Amino acid sequence: MRRRGEETKKTDDRIEALDRKLSESGIRIRDSDQRKVLDEVFDEVTLLALYKLANKKVITAVGGSISTGKEANVFAAEHGEGEDCVIKIYRIRTGNFNAMSDYILGDPRFSNIRKTKKEIIFAWTKKEYSNLSRAQEAGLPVPEPIAFDRNILIMGFLGEDGVPYPQLRLDPPDDPEAAYTECLDLITRLYQKARLVHGDLSEYNILSGGGRLWLIDMGQAVTPDHPSAHRFLFRDIRNINRYFGNRCTIHDEHEILRGIVGEDFFTP
Repeated sequence: MRRRGEETKKTDDRIEALDRKLSESGIRIRDSDQRKVLDEVFDEVTLLALYKLANKKVITAVGGSISTGKEANVFAAEHGEGEDCVIKIYRIRTGNFNAMSDYILGDPRFSNIRKTKKEIIFAWTKKEYSNLSRAQEAGLPVPEPIAFDRNILIMGFLGEDGVPYPQLRLDPPDDPEAAYTECLDLITRLYQKARLVHGDLSEYNILSGGGRLWLIDMGQAVTPDHPSAHRFLFRDIRNINRYFGNRCTIHDEHEILRGIVGEDFFTP
């Protein structure tokens, strides 16, 4: 018990030292009103990654919380010459390791990773950065991937005047038919141009702003050669049809799938 207490104190001392280094770099993350949340998120691994990013001047300031998800916390931040960005931090202590494993372990791009919780989360962060890069290169509307380190992902800010764009579920479209067509076009282009399937698409991870829709939360996106790619794609289509089902005329889910993948033999 005494030895465990000594190890805990050493860890706390290292965390405090990293915290001081961040403060010396001009990066302040401690907020007494959010202390519990921050203590859950900013563990030693996260602080070390954040310090490295700050030391490289990738980020210059960390602001308040934007959102808290099942696996990650998103914070406002700045990079460069005061440009807005966001920091997405995957929680190592409380992240949903099992949910991540289903998407990572079947992805041929990450076939050699060790199956530990920490390694899965690190791979997931790298995977989201890679997916965002592929989608952006294919012309899809996604957050700009800026940098990543361990369990931290830095992305461009989607919003205006410091206010994030709302989720589609919170900002129903004025023209549902046009928005439905736009969603199907995004799913199609993501598959055919970026060679990705989102895998968890719904009104929760589509943002509406700037006269268009944006895809977010790309960490679970898989390539078409993932063993569950078509099942994930069909689920994405079904989720979009569910959301728009009482708002406009929707198309048959199987016909949409065939039109995207060019296969008439696949039945989910």
